[in-house]
Amino acid sequence: MNNKEVLSIKQRFGIIGNSPKLIHAIEVAAQVAPTDMTVLITGESGSGKESFSKIIHQLSPKKHGKFIAINCGAIPEGTIDSELFGHEKGSFTGAYEARKGYFEVTNGGTIFLDEIGEMPVQTQARLLRVLENGEFIKVGSSKVQKTDVRVVAATNVNLVQAVERGKFREDLYYRLSTVPIFVPPLRERGLDIDLLFRKFATDFAEKYRVESIKLDEEAKATLLRFRFPGNIRQLKNLVEQMSALEMDRMIDNPTLLKYLPGASNSLPAIYKNTDFGNREESLNERDILYKVLFDMKKDMTDLKKLVHGLIENGNLDSSIIKENPNLFDTSESTSLVPSERKPSPEKPERIYLNAEPSAYDYDQVEDIIHEEDESLSIEEKEKELIKKALRKNNNKRKYAAQDLGISERTLYRKIKQYEIE
Repeated sequence: MNNKEVLSIKQRFGIIGNSPKLIHAIEVAAQVAPTDMTVLITGESGSGKESFSKIIHQLSPKKHGKFIAINCGAIPEGTIDSELFGHEKGSFTGAYEARKGYFEVTNGGTIFLDEIGEMPVQTQARLLRVLENGEFIKVGSSKVQKTDVRVVAATNVNLVQAVERGKFREDLYYRLSTVPIFVPPLRERGLDIDLLFRKFATDFAEKYRVESIKLDEEAKATLLRFRFPGNIRQLKNLVEQMSALEMDRMIDNPTLLKYLPGASNSLPAIYKNTDFGNREESLNERDILYKVLFDMKKDMTDLKKLVHGLIENGNLDSSIIKENPNLFDTSESTSLVPSERKPSPEKPERIYLNAEPSAYDYDQVEDIIHEEDESLSIEEKEKELIKKALRKNNNKRKYAAQDLGISERTLYRKIKQYEIE
């Protein structure tokens, strides 16, 4: 592919940059587009992976079909099968009608599966069948359906390590990575950072109807040295902030440093252990909860043994505390071993109140009248209401039933039940 063709693709899809790694990624995407091969796009978050999926679709024979981009990490695990493959009416709670999935709707087009590394393992097995045979089964159905869909996947995680940890199927990884495309991060693209800055500055100047911002030489050097962990997305947000907030359109180095997260950044640093030999890193919330419950169960077992020993021995000595330090671990200084056990007196001590008779005013003493609590029985209250309604309506049951808000038949049954004359 010559430079003219690459330039045409960059202009058509709005790709800015002259980095050799970026040019190589564009060439691979253009070469694989006319085929029907599955493509796996890798790269950091915000590096522009979706743009390459559009290049593959628009230059492929399926360019007149639908193009759907799906973020696999944004769909809940319980509904992702229904979203991708559809479901039949009544297949699960809330399935009031049948629904077509993305693979059925996009028949003859291209599906872009972003964040494929976040897809559940059960769904990965269904996806593998689609890639191998072009067949899928709706949720709640037994009918096999065919589809002709070009699958382009993307991820920002290392799928090889995900396979080693059991988070991603190995056979699906090899099926997806037929043609891998690596999108370089912004920090590896050199002077492309300055080109993107000027492009974004021009766009936001038109959007907010202000003069375009510019960088002096020192600020430009600082910008090129910055690593941009958020890649193009972070640079775009940075330029938009300065375009909207800064009154001086010439940005110097101190002004730029206010917008670049540096040593004063409050975000915590992420520690990433490259040794995946231990399984502790892949623990999820459920595994941690199970571990806590098992620890609590062990402590309860030890506590039961301790109580049983106390019942047999009849006292608590220091040897038991030494044998079970985890059960008596406390920050308080109070000792759990009593220093001396004083024998309890055989008879309780009597306490005498020496109060003089003159201290009390017997004239102000009032008797407490205890009122009997009214009956709170529902049956008694219901019986009383029926009697009142009958007396009010001169024993005319039809009108009494209307006052009570019940049917006449129900009133007859209640009168017979409570034996009301």
